[in-house]
Amino acid sequence: MNNKKRAIVCVTNDLATDQRVNKTCLTLQKCGYDVMEIGRLLPDSLQLERPYFTRRTKHFFNHGAIFYAEYNIRLFFYLLFARIDLIFANDLDTLSAAFAAAKFRRKRLIYDTHEYFTEVPELIARPKIQKTWKRIEDFFFPKLNSIITVNNSIAKLYAEKYNKQIAVIRNIPPTFILDKIKTRAELDLPENKRVIILQGSGINVQRGAEEACQAMKYIENTVLLIIGNGDVVPILKKMAQKENLQEKIIFKDKMPFTELRQYTINSDLGLAIDKDTNINYHFSLPNKLFDYIHSNIPVLASKLPELQQIIEKYDVGYFIQNHNPEHIAEIINSIFADKKTYLQKKKNTLNAAKELCWENEEKILIDLIMNVK
Repeated sequence: MNNKKRAIVCVTNDLATDQRVNKTCLTLQKCGYDVMEIGRLLPDSLQLERPYFTRRTKHFFNHGAIFYAEYNIRLFFYLLFARIDLIFANDLDTLSAAFAAAKFRRKRLIYDTHEYFTEVPELIARPKIQKTWKRIEDFFFPKLNSIITVNNSIAKLYAEKYNKQIAVIRNIPPTFILDKIKTRAELDLPENKRVIILQGSGINVQRGAEEACQAMKYIENTVLLIIGNGDVVPILKKMAQKENLQEKIIFKDKMPFTELRQYTINSDLGLAIDKDTNINYHFSLPNKLFDYIHSNIPVLASKLPELQQIIEKYDVGYFIQNHNPEHIAEIINSIFADKKTYLQKKKNTLNAAKELCWENEEKILIDLIMNVK
């Protein structure tokens, strides 16, 4: 009989590409838990190999309010009868079921909010739906005991709103050395051109991707590599065709972390140019920033508070002042023209990666897990 404590980690997205949740599961194992990760099986879900149990389910609905209702109802009944000691809820869209099950069964609950959920652009554009999510958050948040978020700015917003103590655990990758670094030729990338990369599981509107593509009209001897999915990607592909930029922009679908790292390492500059159009983006600290640093490439970013703090502290990148495509192109051209400064910033990423690693960050999570109420 297995006497180990069991944690169930809940998330609504594709388990294969969510590195934060994967790191959480591995840390729970370190803390002595059997781990079950629950997510969705989508038509484009990648193959999954994890050193813990996973459960991916198909749903009748995959979008809108009816999906979230179906997901939480099914999750609640699963948690109601599963062997469980700790529930780990990721983001507001899993919290209703997780909280109800934890309360009913008197089990411990940790809530990890990956962003300032109620202020994402998708909700701002739909005020009635946003109001519903705000009501859900206002109902559950004050009742939580153990709460995590991704940076100090978002933690401060939640702390001021709900008078709660929030633990900050940034989404930083672990120190990871590839067994073999592939060549650009093996990755079907040009060997005689510079490569700028924009990566992410949510390449959506207002993240600067459209302007980055337009900027390629003014940049020579360089390609823009876009890896991932999101609602703006189909628009970008049409734009590339319309503007005759097919030779300058390369698209790759989402891929496992280890494969993605091969492309990032083979790039020259990483983009993190989200627009300052809403609270969530204003205070964002995107995962790709740390992925670029760990891949030893400098960053070109928007001057948002959390991004600016990291980039200036470690001197690992550059900033745009606005999202005019010609301005973005001018900055990129100047970056590659000043080779001495570029190489220094590239060198600085090595020191930054030593400090900004999951091995340091997860100490906070371990302490929280071991002392969860």
